[in-house]
Amino acid sequence: MIEKPDQRLRLNLRQLEVFVATAHAGSTRGAAGRISRSQSAASAALAELEAAVGVPLFDRVGRRLLLNENGRALLPRASAVLEQAGELQTLFAGEHATPLHVAASFTIGEYLLPGLVADWTRAHPKSRVRLRIANTSEVIEAVAGFAVDLGFIEGPQTHPDVVLQPWRSDELVVVAAPTHPLAGRTASLRQLADATWVLREPESGTRQATDAWLLAHLDRLDVGFELGSTEAIKRLVAAGAGLGCLSRQAVAHALDEGWLVALGSRLPRAPRRLAVATHRSRPLGRAATDFIAHCTAAGHTARGHTKA
Repeated sequence: MIEKPDQRLRLNLRQLEVFVATAHAGSTRGAAGRISRSQSAASAALAELEAAVGVPLFDRVGRRLLLNENGRALLPRASAVLEQAGELQTLFAGEHATPLHVAASFTIGEYLLPGLVADWTRAHPKSRVRLRIANTSEVIEAVAGFAVDLGFIEGPQTHPDVVLQPWRSDELVVVAAPTHPLAGRTASLRQLADATWVLREPESGTRQATDAWLLAHLDRLDVGFELGSTEAIKRLVAAGAGLGCLSRQAVAHALDEGWLVALGSRLPRAPRRLAVATHRSRPLGRAATDFIAHCTAAGHTARGHTKA
């Protein structure tokens, strides 16, 4: 009699849950805290998983556990399995299973997503969105490292493991205090080059787009202040400290209220595209897919109102 190969499933969801938590925390102790298990139980589950797959998944460096090549190959698949398992638990409940982890750059996270998240929560009362706001480079790294399900960015950055999907249109605008000497005039390129600027920090998507736009037309840029907060830049510009260059989305209310003015200049317009970032190797779950559709539909509605 020919014996069939042993095809019993050697993996279980508990092992995969511990593996993913350890990948993010860097230790079984940190993983145990994330998933409410004891450290001994987490260590045992990880050992069982490595025995089941037949290869080590981490490099042990002191007390740290760092994903090796095997672990990096498993992580997106394990994350997808856990998300699908969570969806199975609520298959007939009509709600999304687990909190959706989203990262967004400052302009999007502070000015666009709050309203969209509020609308989403009203439509899905049991579905939670955990929003992390950071600069564009940090959002890209969070998506690439599986720390979040998806990201919203405003910069041109790329990463080999990240796919960008166009989302909304935006543009950069030069702003000034109403009392600034250039307010109400059409500034020449020479006047802009001689001005003091109040800009975002170099790692931000807005700053990268600003540098690409301004330095293509000005022979120099006198940066007097670099700040990590868009609101702080707006207040400093309003106080007369210099010119600012920010997303029109971020300054819309200030322009409407009149404590900032858009500066006319000889510069060409600076349109740009905001984008959704997802991991190339990680299939999107239902919650992430539905949330992107929700945000995209809202963007189309906003554009329709603008045209009207």
